[in-house]
Amino acid sequence: MARFQPKNPDYREIATATFNQQRAMKTLGISIARLEPGEVDLAMNYRDELTQQHGFIHAGIITAALDNACGIAAFTLMPAGAGILTVEFKTNLLAPARGERFTFRATVVKPGRTLTVCEARAYAAHDGAETLIATMSGTLMALLPREGAVRDKALASV
Repeated sequence: MARFQPKNPDYREIATATFNQQRAMKTLGISIARLEPGEVDLAMNYRDELTQQHGFIHAGIITAALDNACGIAAFTLMPAGAGILTVEFKTNLLAPARGERFTFRATVVKPGRTLTVCEARAYAAHDGAETLIATMSGTLMALLPREGAVRDKALASV
């Protein structure tokens, strides 16, 4: 696997702060378990309130976590001042999301100046075994600062 060099030496603090600003992740009980340039593992414990009618974690929750993992992995390679947005993803649900704990591992496949491609996998831990339950491939866009953006923002508030 390729090792990436972050463009921002403060990538860890900035990526963690960006993740922590996401109230949805806090609501779902998702946290960062590991963070490296171009890679992240997110973790979540099982909670009844996140299940669908059969008692499995809802596919929307799994997808949200995978999307966020891709976003944070990509964000670790963005330059200072950049923001990030998902522009596309595809999810494959491979097995029911049943387990005590869930891990969402994302890696950057190809970083770009504007678009970054990532892959992610979701695992469920149950009775000491880990099962692959979903995969995602996603494309994320760097929101780079624009010339005159501060001036435009100030004018918009007038």
